[in-house]
Amino acid sequence: MTTKRRTATTTRLHAGRTEQRKRTDEQRQHDKHHKRRRKHHKHHRPAAVQPNGTLGVTLPLAPVSPPAPSPAPVPSAGSQPITLAQARRLLWRAGFGPAPGQAEALVGQPLEQVVFSLTRPSGAATLSGPEPVNEEGKPLEPDTAWGQDHCWWLDRMVRSDQQLVERMTFVLHDWFATSNAQVNSPPLMLEQNELLRSMALGKFDELFLAVTTNPAMLLFLNGTSNNKWDPNENYAREMMELFSLGADRGAYTEDDVKEMARTLTGWRNEWSETRGSYNFRYDATFHDTGKKTVFGQAGKWSYEDAVRLCVTHPLHPSFFVTKLWGYFIASEPSEATLASLQGIYTSSEYSIRAVLEAILQHPDLYEGPELVIPPVVYNAGLLRSISRPIDTTAWAWLSANAGQQLFYPPNVSGWDFTRWLDTSTARARWEIASYVTAKTYPNPWPSTGEPVYSSTEDPEAALANALAYWAGPALSAESEQCIAEFAKTCFQEPLAKWERSPYRAMRQNALRMLIATSPDMQVS
Repeated sequence: MTTKRRTATTTRLHAGRTEQRKRTDEQRQHDKHHKRRRKHHKHHRPAAVQPNGTLGVTLPLAPVSPPAPSPAPVPSAGSQPITLAQARRLLWRAGFGPAPGQAEALVGQPLEQVVFSLTRPSGAATLSGPEPVNEEGKPLEPDTAWGQDHCWWLDRMVRSDQQLVERMTFVLHDWFATSNAQVNSPPLMLEQNELLRSMALGKFDELFLAVTTNPAMLLFLNGTSNNKWDPNENYAREMMELFSLGADRGAYTEDDVKEMARTLTGWRNEWSETRGSYNFRYDATFHDTGKKTVFGQAGKWSYEDAVRLCVTHPLHPSFFVTKLWGYFIASEPSEATLASLQGIYTSSEYSIRAVLEAILQHPDLYEGPELVIPPVVYNAGLLRSISRPIDTTAWAWLSANAGQQLFYPPNVSGWDFTRWLDTSTARARWEIASYVTAKTYPNPWPSTGEPVYSSTEDPEAALANALAYWAGPALSAESEQCIAEFAKTCFQEPLAKWERSPYRAMRQNALRMLIATSPDMQVS
């Protein structure tokens, strides 16, 4: 199995447009060899910017030689004091970017200690700052109003002190992609969102079982349309292909899909015009109690057995650790690292946290290539850097224009993490940055009583102030030189007296936008 690769442009801003791919039950039944929309999770690999122009990681076709009882430890930089560059990268990849001063405060602490502060939170999350509101200053209504579910979750990304929990909820929303376009129930989607959050650092087998019986997923992949008289294969196929084993690896056959569908029968729900879908339940009279043979094992399997059979399959550990690795690191894990991570996963009885701690301390995270930041993460990161709360619902359509609206992944495969940037979505990021700065930009033509911008700010101070506005992001020498040159040449001295303050205010606004939309701010 291969991961599709591309050439990185010098600006790191182009990755092609995601194709919308839809599958029907008829296509699934007739396409025996699964040569359809994807070659296992190529759309789950984050877009990486690498010196050699490649991206992504590749899922092994077979397990790396089964992990030894006591595998060699995963390489780790955990005992070393964390640097500013490492802190910034970690906070972007394991969260939604640093709040002002957050990365600087971590410098010098042992990396392991910093990672554990993310992976081992205590108690419920604290959301610091003003509650989210709409344009009229009214509380959000995420379960009824369009786009306000997106803004509700974006608020958690911005304000939560448990950044990794929120980031893993985001990862799992892609892993177990479920769209309200089919579910048609924001309350059920929010319920699933809380399920993912509550189990984000727990045991994968327990999470997998909970998702399998979750009402939103039961609707999305036809779980309540699957009964002993008319088995529906949708969830059976995806639970193996996308959630636990991977396609084209020899992990399962078409017969396994059919038999697995029978194991999952028995779930039902009611529907009414006033209540929509409700009363989700397991009804044993709808379950196929006959013997099924899955992965060569015969028994009167149930839905609990379906999950167990998947996670105990020999190819599951390599799938899990490689897929999880790909959300945080673009470069391929070495064979030794992959074997060690599998050992950690199995010996910890499918602990997500245990594998995450190893990944987040791995040198490849800090020394490897950059990743393109997803639109929602970009939006949240900009808001965090200027401490702006959610005070508009525009973020939903702005993020959708950039290629990602929460609760609406394009299909069951989730978002294409390799194709976040093209000529359309790059413009959408500019619009996001413009909206972020809209309430704090210096007014070149202030009304009476409004502050008048400095009439003496020189180019160096202008750049320094613009960088400080974004809490001091790291720019490449090339980017900083280009932006500094703009600050020097965007207008020519001497200015008329009436021009001095307005022109400097306009320069400051332009510098802020150039920084926010620079290539460096699109990657971590």
